[in-house]
Amino acid sequence: MKALFLHQNCPGQFRHLAPALAARGDDVFFISQKDRPTPRGVRKIEYEPHRTVTEGIHPYLASTEAAVLNGQAVARLCLKLKAQGWTPDVVVGNPGWGETLYIKDVWPDVPLLLMVEFFYRGSGSDVGFDPEFDLGPDAPLRARTRSAPHLLAIEAADAAYAPTEWQRDQFPAAYRRKIEVIHDGIDCREVQPRPDAIFTPEGGPTLTRADEVLTYVARNLEPYRGFHSFMRALPGLLEARPEAEVVIVGGEGVSYGARPKDGRTWREVMLDETGPLPDRVHFTGQIPRERYLDLLSVSSVHAYFTYPFVLSWSMIEAMAMRCLVVGSRTPPVEEVIRDGENGWLVDFFDTDAIAARLADALAARNDVSDLLDHARATVQAGFDLASCLPGQISLIDRLAAGQG
Repeated sequence: MKALFLHQNCPGQFRHLAPALAARGDDVFFISQKDRPTPRGVRKIEYEPHRTVTEGIHPYLASTEAAVLNGQAVARLCLKLKAQGWTPDVVVGNPGWGETLYIKDVWPDVPLLLMVEFFYRGSGSDVGFDPEFDLGPDAPLRARTRSAPHLLAIEAADAAYAPTEWQRDQFPAAYRRKIEVIHDGIDCREVQPRPDAIFTPEGGPTLTRADEVLTYVARNLEPYRGFHSFMRALPGLLEARPEAEVVIVGGEGVSYGARPKDGRTWREVMLDETGPLPDRVHFTGQIPRERYLDLLSVSSVHAYFTYPFVLSWSMIEAMAMRCLVVGSRTPPVEEVIRDGENGWLVDFFDTDAIAARLADALAARNDVSDLLDHARATVQAGFDLASCLPGQISLIDRLAAGQG
């Protein structure tokens, strides 16, 4: 079988899937932007839009124009492949950045499978959720316009899959029949507790599982992942738990939402608000994966907060590592965490309740073995790569065989 993958940041959500197809002997191409890693056994072609987004374009349309530019660049590469006699049996892509937009115009009869993460809505998900950062009447209008490339992509697709039911249900009802629920997959053989793990934050003590360790992890420290709520809860938590060490992992940039208007980072904004914190609070920045897994291995309690948005791999991985996860009572989290059974839930905005809940979790960390077993079992049952990857491959094989 010949398979073509599309994602601007190779390998993206296909880091297991693309090399798995190559390993079984399939001819696998990947089209991505420049300077991205190449999965084992995969041939990669790089694209670059022929220009940047037009200066002065209507702000609602900036992301749409970027998607069109990406889609156009990918389509031109695909036309070259077609002219050289290479036609895939199936195309798999993430539509979020526009690469899949014109695939059906190049190969009308080739099945197109989308991995769909999120559909932007004017209400009921991230927009309007946090009144502190309300962007006014433009926000829902911008969200509706931002959905245009996603609508074009899902309309053209033969099939799609989403990581969770909630993420699937953000799409209009007319298209949900196309979308199966299959998670990207967490490799539970890799992501499992390491009894002898240690973690030493710069300038801090060497931590083990015997210590009282609270962790918070995000790609970037920002409101979409509840960083502001977490930071506001820290003073109360630190007062209640004088032995607790807090390790905060995440970069200084912004993955979602907006930057602070004064040019500072969200870490700087929140530290200005909370005032100096004791040296028991450790900011690590982004860290290599092995250190990240060591950190989760020594974590007593893991805090995970999010807007109604894409669910992070880090929460699932923390559960697989048998961390006691205290998560926000928001729909993506509630789909996975059942309060008191495989984790604890708390209101996203109630910082006093967050501090108390985290303090109680640290106090109970040695008495919740059954809950931690259930957390890992939840991941093994619904999110393990051992079952998710075969599900993805089966869907691809059905489409390639004309059985979509």
